[in-house]
Amino acid sequence: MSSITRRRALGVAAGAAGAVTVLAQAGPAAASRAAAPATGSDPASFDEVYQGRRIRGGPAHDGGHHGGHHGGGYTVTVDGRELHVMRNADGTWISVIHHYEPVATPRELARATVRELRGAPLVPLALG
Repeated sequence: MSSITRRRALGVAAGAAGAVTVLAQAGPAAASRAAAPATGSDPASFDEVYQGRRIRGGPAHDGGHHGGHHGGGYTVTVDGRELHVMRNADGTWISVIHHYEPVATPRELARATVRELRGAPLVPLALG
């Protein structure tokens, strides 16, 4: 009675194939989320030129323009213009430009923003 049937074997194989497909489609965003720190540790500061654009990031001296509750007191700029960043509960980061693909660090977020802008200037978010 515990012998495996052909139908059960095919069902298990189909389920495994479906799981592999879902994982493959998750792609780099899932890998970034998995690599993100679960703690509230502050990410490292950075200052570099990426694809011809100056990107900078570091702790905000004023606690951020929201009092530090979205970006955790961390500021990111692209060519001197502030990129509104937010830290998710799982430690990943998103911005108004790169909102639906969380990344592990603000540096990755700034780089993704530069790629997304494709040479266009960053227009500051008007809040309030």
